[in-house]
Amino acid sequence: MGLKDLFIALADVFDGPEAIEGHAKQALLSADYGTRHAFEPTELTQPFRIMMGKSNSHAVCEVITKTPLPWLPPQTSRNPLYVAHSLPKVHVELLGPDGLIKSNSVRLGLYGMLPNFEYGIRTHPAEEVFVMLAGSAYWRRGSAPYKALDPGERSYHPSMMPHANKTAEAPFLSAYVWHGDISTLNYKYEGIPAD
Repeated sequence: MGLKDLFIALADVFDGPEAIEGHAKQALLSADYGTRHAFEPTELTQPFRIMMGKSNSHAVCEVITKTPLPWLPPQTSRNPLYVAHSLPKVHVELLGPDGLIKSNSVRLGLYGMLPNFEYGIRTHPAEEVFVMLAGSAYWRRGSAPYKALDPGERSYHPSMMPHANKTAEAPFLSAYVWHGDISTLNYKYEGIPAD
């Protein structure tokens, strides 16, 4: 399968109540494949592939596993703490300024994390939503306690809302989108929350 097949399948994932999901769907369905960047595919590791094959995983997981993609840890920040905390994560920006397909209106991609890790508090100007596709994760919004989310559930973060996530015994994979100010210049990573 190719990127176009994946984008069409992902457009159905973004069907939530927030306007940002409509922007995601529109960006996926109107992607300019003429701006495609060359990339070297890498294999998605076995823990993610196993989780994506579970019966409660979103149907788009089958398309993702059949689409060659360059899975790497995210590179949103050069902060050494951020880099260290990104090693157990997988990521690919599909649409965006640094995406496989160029977009100046969204950053949209796939993001996951291995079991028993935490990605600490961060803020950024873009509003954001994560849609869980496989596995489970705990998401924290603002000062609220962590909340467990499973496939099909969402974590929405308005502009500059502090948020974090962590895993327990299972990895997870999600789709995400940023909208608004999608620059990473004002992205701030504070590390693991103390409470």
